[in-house]
Amino acid sequence: MLLVTGGTGLVGSHLLIDLLQKGKKVRALKRSSSNLDLVRKTFSFYSKDANRLFDSIEWFDGDMLDTDSLEQALTDVEDVYHCAALVSFKKEDKKNLLDINVEGTRNLVNACIERKIRKFCMVSSIAALGTPEEGEEMVKETTPWSPEDKRSGYSLSKFQSELEVWRGIEEGLNAVIVNPSIILGPGQWDKGSSLLFSTVANGLKYFTRGVTGYVDVRDVSRSMIELMESEIVNERFILNGDDCTYEFIFKTIAKHIGIEGPTKYASPKMTEIGWRLAYLQKVFLFKQPGFTKETARASHNIRKYSNQKIKDALQFEFIDIEQSIKDTVQHYPIQAKVKS
Repeated sequence: MLLVTGGTGLVGSHLLIDLLQKGKKVRALKRSSSNLDLVRKTFSFYSKDANRLFDSIEWFDGDMLDTDSLEQALTDVEDVYHCAALVSFKKEDKKNLLDINVEGTRNLVNACIERKIRKFCMVSSIAALGTPEEGEEMVKETTPWSPEDKRSGYSLSKFQSELEVWRGIEEGLNAVIVNPSIILGPGQWDKGSSLLFSTVANGLKYFTRGVTGYVDVRDVSRSMIELMESEIVNERFILNGDDCTYEFIFKTIAKHIGIEGPTKYASPKMTEIGWRLAYLQKVFLFKQPGFTKETARASHNIRKYSNQKIKDALQFEFIDIEQSIKDTVQHYPIQAKVKS
């Protein structure tokens, strides 16, 4: 029996498909209020046998902050895939990020040690990695994280979550950690990385030339499974298909949707004004800003991520990023004609 936390999210739902298609017996942890429609829809995207596969999941109502429910969820479980996490770049969510991501991981690691789980895989993030030191062009698994690098609450929570896994390793847990870059794939179009597609589809006019990494969700799932089935333990791996400019990503999404892409360059000065206007909208109109100081400044950063370690370890080849965008657009719920 395998346990997957965060099975209703983007990575978790794709991981469930892949595990079930391999004939694995899977239990998925969810909250009692979780909406399973997204998971069922994701299954329909990728499998002709979607209903049977979905019905074979053993759903378990629990909570990452409820240690008793975690211990019960681990009954007869051999391996654990930990995908559950809160993603937010809003200052007011910092406490929730630390509670859910750090304390939740701590609780799960402790329960896994107690239950003598065979192997544990955690989905972390490139946000838990540092910035390249002088003379280095790319971020690697060994690049040290520093709180002095103007880190977001999300970055802090993922870094501290990883520390819980490394602490578990010191106490006897066999584990691997994956650090995906921005994950592309069909999911909840109004949140997370899938919001990129909705933002472009709604008529995004501006782009920036910052650079960051992107990876297809199918590659994240496949690499996790291959790592868990390997003899590799107590290592972390960056999962990054390629490093791309925001300009390339936005315009490529628009091209495959079949609409005009953004045409205006947003300078750092413009984005600084933009996040402040978004904040004022929150103050006076009580609307949550989708554009924050952290996301505004990140849009101009140039960060490149090495994927050599996972390639060498598994002879792994990543899906081309434009192909990933094209495949994701096929599932986007819009009336615009999709270019082939």
